[in-house]
Amino acid sequence: MRVSEKIYEEVNKLPEPLQAEVLDFVQYLVSKLERESTLENGLGAATLSLSLAMRGMEDEGTPSYYTNDLREAFQ
Repeated sequence: MRVSEKIYEEVNKLPEPLQAEVLDFVQYLVSKLERESTLENGLGAATLSLSLAMRGMEDEGTPSYYTNDLREAFQ
């Protein structure tokens, strides 16, 4: 029996909330593998750093700025 088949059997024994935790962990491992592959392919740490810094920002609303917020005072 293949490892993936054993994992499938064991995960099916778990209640749904624990299955969700297993899924989160598997997605973390896939993400980690993709990051390592990206670095090995020469895209560099800067690209990875930027993508990690921007993660989750698509869920944020557009901020409201006022003129006073955009001015910089020089003395």
